[in-house]
Amino acid sequence: MKELIKWNIYEISTQNTLINWVKIRWRIRKLAIENNQNILTENTQDIEWGVRFATISWEKIEFIIKYLQKIISDVKIELVLEKVINPVLSKLKVNIKERYKL
Repeated sequence: MKELIKWNIYEISTQNTLINWVKIRWRIRKLAIENNQNILTENTQDIEWGVRFATISWEKIEFIIKYLQKIISDVKIELVLEKVINPVLSKLKVNIKERYKL
């Protein structure tokens, strides 16, 4: 059996700055591509005006944090889940395996 990729999920929030409708997901994606890193980005459905991104669990995210701090003065980046297999970013509760039966 092959090992599945494990992702860390981070949540981006702000106090006053709108981060939806300003192409933030596209900017993060392009930054990751330029830094040769796998990434997923998505708007949140369970938190109004939020954005989440996920990176493979062993990859560094300092360059993403520095970039976001440079372009968004009141940004907060928080690790919300670690080592999630096949993550859904829009609603965190979807990632709870025990909720579902096959």
